[in-house]
Amino acid sequence: MTEFILASSSPRRRELLEQIGLKFSILAADADESVPDKKTPIRLYVQELAMLKAAACAKKILKNKNAVIIAADTVVTLDGEIFGKPRDEEDAGRMLRALSDRTHEVYTGYCVMRIRDGKTVCSAVKTDVTFKNLTDEKINRYIASGEPMDKAGAYGIQGIGSMMVSRIEGDYFNVVGLPLSALCDTLEREFDTEIF
Repeated sequence: MTEFILASSSPRRRELLEQIGLKFSILAADADESVPDKKTPIRLYVQELAMLKAAACAKKILKNKNAVIIAADTVVTLDGEIFGKPRDEEDAGRMLRALSDRTHEVYTGYCVMRIRDGKTVCSAVKTDVTFKNLTDEKINRYIASGEPMDKAGAYGIQGIGSMMVSRIEGDYFNVVGLPLSALCDTLEREFDTEIF
């Protein structure tokens, strides 16, 4: 029997997988998330990070031949600059001011890895998100809420941050941190897993 493992401690990814009824356990995996060389395409970078997380998790559970690992990584980009999780409140403010009244891209790379035979499938999804024009007062209040501090791009679309968004083009769940539709397609097509 297949045992799914989420290689992430993200509560948002956990909630999304629970939402589709997938039974899984959690085994967070640490991977080097340093910003890549500017020549590395963002779509490739997030897939590489997801694969590194899956591989780090696989090392811990190699004896579990029934395991299928799901790993993901999400970044926000604007004008080619990657906005990861803010280092501090000042960094969060810098990111939010840059995103104000602009359209940015959210990329999530995901990787599914089966221990039994090493089969690995990685992909990435992009969503365009447009922010309203944000005043410094709103940015400061949002930062004071604490919500931006553990999120790529310093905002959470599923929380208070939703009030800053004027438009979205693409997969909403991708912005939350896991492109459910694409992931389910991969699980069904490549790993013979019936989700629904």
